[in-house]
Amino acid sequence: MNLIDRNELKVKLDRGDDFKLVMTLTDWPFQTKHIPGSLNLANAKDVSTLPEKDDEIVVYCSDENCIGSKVAYDRLTRGGYGNVRRYAGGIADWEEHSLPLEGDWA
Repeated sequence: MNLIDRNELKVKLDRGDDFKLVMTLTDWPFQTKHIPGSLNLANAKDVSTLPEKDDEIVVYCSDENCIGSKVAYDRLTRGGYGNVRRYAGGIADWEEHSLPLEGDWA
């Protein structure tokens, strides 16, 4: 599994790099709080809404033990997306380090 850590993700966001940041939790947690600029992919069937298969995609969910980003990573890579990374720390790690969030509870 190709991982990205919090620091590298923050740098990419701050630079305005061209990539898709995808939260893999259901709509309610997404509406509550997410990393700014995130798309929501609550269901594996939603993969078809993603961009071109050669675009860079970073998936994340609640924390390192959350299975959502692991499943999304697996399905995306098996589906032919060649540039997928997983931010394992997810919302918990991001929030723990006082980084910006969007959403109703941000």
